[in-house]
Amino acid sequence: QVQLVESGGGLVQAGGSLRLSCVASGIIFRPNVMGWYRQAPGKQRELVADITSGGHTNYVDPVKGRFTISADNAKNAVYLQMNSLKPEDTGIYYCVNTWGTVDYWGQGTQVTVSS
Repeated sequence: QVQLVESGGGLVQAGGSLRLSCVASGIIFRPNVMGWYRQAPGKQRELVADITSGGHTNYVDPVKGRFTISADNAKNAVYLQMNSLKPEDTGIYYCVNTWGTVDYWGQGTQVTVSS
């Protein structure tokens, strides 16, 4: 059974940095895509960034130039380096691994950015 565990969230002041980690267990094949989503209070979950098995990365406009997604396939891990954080980055961040049309999600990690 695939399980994803996120870590690295916390409380940080605006302008600060955090690095989120997500480690997957129970994997047999490398996922096609690994990504990070976030859900702000009262809002729908939205994509933040993702990375394909070939290393192609994709970012939503609000985080471009501030966030960097990376993966370590040997460790079944995906990371999200978040710099120049803003209060609007506050939310629960979820890791997702995708195989074809099948997604597995982590339990989420809270990121709070104070102004």
